[in-house]
Amino acid sequence: MKAVVLSAKWEPKPGFRLGPKDIEGKLTYLGSYVWRYPKLSVQEVEKPKIGPTECLVQVKACGICGSDVHMAQTDDQGYTLYPGLTAFPVVLGHEMSGVVVEAGERAYNKRTGRRFEPGEPVCSEEMFWCSYCRPCAEGNPNQCEQLQEMGFSVQGAFAPYIALDARYLWSLAELRDRYPGDELFLAGSLVEPTSVAYNAVIECGGGIRPGDNAVVCGGGPIGLAAVAVLKRAGAAKVILSEPSESRAELGRRLGADHVINPITENFAEKVLEYTGGLGAALYLEATGLPDKVIPQMEEAIWYGKFIGAKIVLVARAPINPPINCEVYEVKKAKIAGAQGHSGYGTFPRVISCMATGMDITPIITKKIGLDEVPDHVVLLQTDKTHCKITCVF
Repeated sequence: MKAVVLSAKWEPKPGFRLGPKDIEGKLTYLGSYVWRYPKLSVQEVEKPKIGPTECLVQVKACGICGSDVHMAQTDDQGYTLYPGLTAFPVVLGHEMSGVVVEAGERAYNKRTGRRFEPGEPVCSEEMFWCSYCRPCAEGNPNQCEQLQEMGFSVQGAFAPYIALDARYLWSLAELRDRYPGDELFLAGSLVEPTSVAYNAVIECGGGIRPGDNAVVCGGGPIGLAAVAVLKRAGAAKVILSEPSESRAELGRRLGADHVINPITENFAEKVLEYTGGLGAALYLEATGLPDKVIPQMEEAIWYGKFIGAKIVLVARAPINPPINCEVYEVKKAKIAGAQGHSGYGTFPRVISCMATGMDITPIITKKIGLDEVPDHVVLLQTDKTHCKITCVF
């Protein structure tokens, strides 16, 4: 079967040292320090076989993630821009949905409590947590010490079929009434990125109280999903900071009450204007430019009347931004980091929100075929007119 494969050369930067979980020539938790000259191609790979706890899933839709783009993108020395866990070559793709076509004897469906049956529509977590390391045992699967990631270190979903352990699968049956036909799978492919946003603002960021204000910096898929989640959570005003007018309009469709153009407008002044001088309870950094964004957030917190604001970091960026400690001490403010989407009932809650009216599908701005994926991964390195490009099968 055909699949989209990313290959790269293992060529560590001077001074790089293998970490305790790195594998020489194969796997590292610091991708941007090791992998050079990434190359995308469509190749023939073997159709996967399943084990007793796995399901063979026929992929119906898979979105291109910013992580896919950054893995194929390079700095001026040819090193991948993606800083995290990677093992190449690998089949890309993790924002997926599909249909179970075969189930192992111990592949249980969390919806029914019985073995998965062929025809069940599903989506999957991208983080393959082990369940037995200390972070997993303590209820922190996103910090798993034996973590593997679909489309990063193990085979992904830009392929017609994928074998997935049932523990990571979630039924999409709840979406059938609201999303007929193939729309079910388009919506299902957005559960994973929406769960990343949910994990950031609700779980790691501690959520908001209904009536609080919230600010999202960055109108990419995660930021836009966060707008929808925060509005659903009862935010009085959700303010999106985003310079692209097309993405600003998507933000309005997903629930943003106000949009700031941070290039032409003063961010802090507009936040305080739109909130009557109060400011926000939660600020999400989803731009990948924390060195530019956090000082602006701090200014809004400093001059606002709200006490105890939280800044949540979700965009991956190996940057050391300036931090004004006085803001956090005087204003009782906090910074929280967020990685992943697993655990805490996040996936089923996101699915339930989507089944009852939280529609994320407007962010899909283009649908393509499998052979078109490599060109569109490259396109998204520079083209900001599209938000989410999704491969349909």
